[in-house]
Amino acid sequence: METRLLFSVIIFSLFLTGNAFVVSLAIADLVVAIYPYPLVLTAIFHDRWIAGDIHCQISGFLMGLSVIGSIFNITGIAINRYCYICHSLKYDKLFSNKNTVCYVVLVWALTILAIVPNWFVESLQYDPRVYSCTFAQSVSSLYTITVVVVHFILPIGIVTYCYLRIWILVIQVRKRVKPDSRPKIKPHDFRNFLTMFVVFVLFAVCWAPLNFIGLAVAIHPRLGQAIPEWLFTASYFMA
Repeated sequence: METRLLFSVIIFSLFLTGNAFVVSLAIADLVVAIYPYPLVLTAIFHDRWIAGDIHCQISGFLMGLSVIGSIFNITGIAINRYCYICHSLKYDKLFSNKNTVCYVVLVWALTILAIVPNWFVESLQYDPRVYSCTFAQSVSSLYTITVVVVHFILPIGIVTYCYLRIWILVIQVRKRVKPDSRPKIKPHDFRNFLTMFVVFVLFAVCWAPLNFIGLAVAIHPRLGQAIPEWLFTASYFMA
């Protein structure tokens, strides 16, 4: 009983405040590993999709849930770190335990809301090039542009702004500019920030090619035939 209670306390403390979005990000990554990936491996083994349309739709939905959930959680982490380092006096109020839970719930609510339109435009289809049921960029140009802007470019812009502001503050502190008016940044806080910054950079680099290919094809549909199959496949698996 005591072990269970201790375990519950540890999990609860990990989930709240600064670690909440990290735990949520891990959950988003696990979603795609539990269901879609085994089906993809089956499709690769049989060189075709054998699981049926229902599993195709569920797999595509969960894969999209994982991807968008990841980028939204990375955005949440950046905002959290920005408030913690650049607005430390307001942090405890902005990210109280109750507010943090609400933020995480909001992230997943927005993620689900972002995925649902795929069923209405029938954009979740099996793509033999990548052996996956995934978002078909050619279904609707307007929808593809909206997806890329809202689900990638906008979050990346927000995260970039947050980390730029943090870097500026770090440089100012290290140069001792107005030391009396600047909060001191603890070494472990800086290491945590640096770790999540690297995660963000890797995520952006891996996902940028696929998103920009989709954006280019949506704006100029004829480019779809000009893009080599190997380039699309490589960008997909890189993501």
